Amino acid sequence: MKARAAVILVCGLSVATARAGQDADQSATRPVSEIEALINAGGEGATIHVPAGVYRGNLRINRPVTLLGDGQVTIDGGGNGTVVEILAGNVTFSGFTVRGSGSGVDHEPAGIRAETGPVNIENNQLEDVLYGIDLRTSSNSVVRGNVIVGMDLDPGRRGDGIRLWWSHECVVEHNRVNRSRDMVFWYSEGLDVRGNVVSDSRYGLHFMYSHHTTLRNNHLWGNSVGVYLMYSNAITLIDNVMERNRGPSGYGIGLKECDDIEVRSNRLTANRVGVYVDNAPLSEGAFGRVHENLIAYNEVGMLMAPSNHSQQAWNNGFIENEQQVAGNGRGDLTANEFHVDGRGNYWSDYAGFDRAGDGVGDLAYTSQSLFEDLMSREPNLRLFMHSPAQQAVDFTARALPVMLPQPKFVDEHPLMTPPQVPGADAPSGSARRMGALCAGLLVAGALVMLTGAESISRTQGGRS
Repeated sequence: MKARAAVILVCGLSVATARAGQDADQSATRPVSEIEALINAGGEGATIHVPAGVYRGNLRINRPVTLLGDGQVTIDGGGNGTVVEILAGNVTFSGFTVRGSGSGVDHEPAGIRAETGPVNIENNQLEDVLYGIDLRTSSNSVVRGNVIVGMDLDPGRRGDGIRLWWSHECVVEHNRVNRSRDMVFWYSEGLDVRGNVVSDSRYGLHFMYSHHTTLRNNHLWGNSVGVYLMYSNAITLIDNVMERNRGPSGYGIGLKECDDIEVRSNRLTANRVGVYVDNAPLSEGAFGRVHENLIAYNEVGMLMAPSNHSQQAWNNGFIENEQQVAGNGRGDLTANEFHVDGRGNYWSDYAGFDRAGDGVGDLAYTSQSLFEDLMSREPNLRLFMHSPAQQAVDFTARALPVMLPQPKFVDEHPLMTPPQVPGADAPSGSARRMGALCAGLLVAGALVMLTGAESISRTQGGRS
């Protein structure tokens, strides 16, 4: 009886404690006007630690302050409008959870919107918001360390995870964006975009009329497109990873009518297209450089418009792409360069040799597949890639050289080993040699088995 009474007492205390916790949580739900009162009381330049709790409503920050949530403050917009609006420069907004923007596209409601700058928006968690962080005319701002998860909507109805409009010299770094439309930059120059992770979105990084920018160490995966540069000049992409971007476009990197673009030391794997180039470079005297990248296991390694010219691609590793390089339509790609200063690219299907031992093949690599030529005219033929039909077409063309099309391009100096790209897992030369040795042993074993079987058959036939 005493034990049963003790159990009842403990249970009663547990229920009372739980109710007390619920009451405490309920008491922590406050209107955002309390935060606005702290801002007004603090004066310009004040540092304000907002008391822990959930604040409901739409917050307006109208003077320069440092507002800190310390990871314990949630601002909930209740599904109405923009949750936090920054209307003054020199504002720091850090350490908050922001959720529950409106969902109608007419006013583009966001989790956090800045109408001026500079502002620092750092280390916030945004969830269930249509647009994430939206900077308008907010130059010299910093957007750092935020986690943004958009609303659970069809891709066509989503807003942008991070958007900059006419905001120059900004730093956008170490943000994680999921389930958005784009991380997009409009008319914004001199940006530093690095260390961001974007997934399950339309375009990971999208540039429109934005120039003089560096993209470094970003990881863009599972989107429709990794990076798309449109009408944007003087941009460097270095040490980024673009993988499994396989939407209707499916480009790891897309370049459209851009000048002075350098694509160096990136890893582009398992996309529909590794690099897509359309009239880049566009202007006379401008450059387009693609070098020291791993371009591997894509449906098409590099896709170029036949009208494209002056693009340089060298010292890349083209490894096991279904098509290493393809033209987007009829015509060849000979107006572009696939070797610079005596160094071309590594091609996993290159069948040449290197007698001099200088790492450069003695024979040119020539793209001259009849099946690929037919496929450029009839894209639906891709259905037959790796099938006996493709093998039969290409075998016939090799047996009857008169049927071979003109080469799409020629790499005069193909490399015997792929370049070393940071973080890349390209097969090493020794691994490839071991693979070839294993394949040779398997073939030899099969021949031995066939020879043995034939010998046994003959012996049995003689006995009968």
